[in-house]
Amino acid sequence: MYLQLSTWQEVEVYLERSKAVLIPIGSTEQHGPNGFIGTDALCPEILARGIEAEIGCLVAPTLPIGMAQHHLGFSGSITLRPTTLIAVVQDVVDSLARHGFERFYFLNGHGGNIATVSAAFSEIYAEASLGKADPKRPPLRCKLKNWWENAAVQRISKERFGNAEGGHATCSEVSLTYYGYPQHRKNAEMSPEIAPTGPIYDSADYRLRFPDGRIGSNPALASVEAGKVLFEGAVPFLAADFRAFAEAH
Repeated sequence: MYLQLSTWQEVEVYLERSKAVLIPIGSTEQHGPNGFIGTDALCPEILARGIEAEIGCLVAPTLPIGMAQHHLGFSGSITLRPTTLIAVVQDVVDSLARHGFERFYFLNGHGGNIATVSAAFSEIYAEASLGKADPKRPPLRCKLKNWWENAAVQRISKERFGNAEGGHATCSEVSLTYYGYPQHRKNAEMSPEIAPTGPIYDSADYRLRFPDGRIGSNPALASVEAGKVLFEGAVPFLAADFRAFAEAH
């Protein structure tokens, strides 16, 4: 069930059986010579489709823009300030809570979102703790789950890509997007074959250290077939994780 394809009456019926919603969240930023700019939003969105098909949960519209200031040296990248992203997450949760949702499962595709979204959760909890929330509002629970942090994905990535997986524009994330959108896959030469690694600061420093956008990866190894294997490995784990979160007291 998809929120943007549902009527308000259908949402009310859903709330009679579940108070949990899955919210894909990602980023719009460069992903090297052959990765889509939308990779970090597309990965959780693609996986959310599989989770929805398996357990019938409600999937909210993807939040496609995240905290990605360090990528602004590359054309097409878009960022929100941390304070803006915190406000967006709060407003989404507060809006849905007003209708009766109590469990908010953010399926994340971008490492740069982790600190900021976690801070947003703290702000949400502080509203209740400081007496700023509606006293009639039930306790809200939020979870941020990085799609790549599960045993199946890590095993598949290690077996197929080894040390070429990298930390940004990874073989796995590019493969997953190619599985979702095979007609748009790209071909590009990688030089060096495996990109360098190092710290991340502002956008000018990033572009200087990592001139083609990759960090430690060789996404030329990405494939539709590998993306399918990753999808089939990740979905059961994530579906079970969502269900456990939705049903926890």
